[in-house]
Amino acid sequence: MAVQAIRWAQGCLSIVDQTLLPGKLQYITLDTEEDVWNAIQQMKVRGAPAIGCCAAHGLVVGVRDRKPADLQSAKEAVIAVSNHLASARPTAYSLFWALDRMRNCAAQCPEDLSVDTFMERLVKEAHDIQQEDAEMCQLMGNYGAEFIKNGDGILTHCNTGALATGGYGTALSAMFRAHDQGKRFQVYAGETRPLLQGARLTAWELMDAGIDVTLICDNTAAQVMKEGKIQQVFVGADRIAANGDTANKVGTYALAVLAQAHNIPFYVVAPSNTFDAGISNGDTIPIEERCSTEVTHAFGQLTAPPGVSVYCPAFDVTPNTLITAFITERGILKPPYTKAIQWILDPHKLEMA
Repeated sequence: MAVQAIRWAQGCLSIVDQTLLPGKLQYITLDTEEDVWNAIQQMKVRGAPAIGCCAAHGLVVGVRDRKPADLQSAKEAVIAVSNHLASARPTAYSLFWALDRMRNCAAQCPEDLSVDTFMERLVKEAHDIQQEDAEMCQLMGNYGAEFIKNGDGILTHCNTGALATGGYGTALSAMFRAHDQGKRFQVYAGETRPLLQGARLTAWELMDAGIDVTLICDNTAAQVMKEGKIQQVFVGADRIAANGDTANKVGTYALAVLAQAHNIPFYVVAPSNTFDAGISNGDTIPIEERCSTEVTHAFGQLTAPPGVSVYCPAFDVTPNTLITAFITERGILKPPYTKAIQWILDPHKLEMA
């Protein structure tokens, strides 16, 4: 793994500022609750699992910053900080999952703990969240690599590598693992408008790993499929509904439609904490809308007429009918998805059909 997106060392939280890549690899320290909120909202840290890991550690930063005098004040600070951080971005389920887990950790602490011991438990919980994510990345990579054959052309969208997670990656983890196994294949990375995560981040990660990658404009996807250069599509996910409808970076839905039209398998690689049992289908997944300047400006340079109307959703929803399989740390899920997803969320309550 060439880069670690989130670090905690000597009580300090630092992240790779992904807005500076690929020109500069720079870690920045997040000293306050507001620093953490801004880093998430401004996409200095991005990718659902990485957002969750950052928020878990960021909650520690925020509680500490409030200097609680006693345990009750510390527990109240946990609620306040988590509510604030949860407002940074609405779609990525890992953000809410991680903050819920941190709140549960705080709530379960006995009332006779000192504030220092309480904070130590929060730090450990945040570390556990990130370590578990790294382990899930490895497992998803192992499962996903089984689908990749020598000579394959693989299309991917946005960034799903180490920069987007607490470990090896989600969709890119399958490619990293397959490459480690000696397989040789060609990855086509869509640029991913408007912020070019595919161009700036995915191409950078794959090149650094020695994987053959070709960058394409987003609107070239149909053509490379028509030319027979794509044998499968691998993408990540930010939130998956109980029926398998999947929210991911805007443009994913179009790729799924194109893949079906060209009879190409379409795989979603995501950890189990991306599945949201509280959302029955994709129609009710909250979709974040981003600032219009992300479309009208390219890195500060105006590229559209001043005052033009802009619609800039950060995500779209791919219907479950277009998804060939989900690749998770617990195995491969195939249609019909509702029962399989129930199992992935709680394998003790439901046996796989």
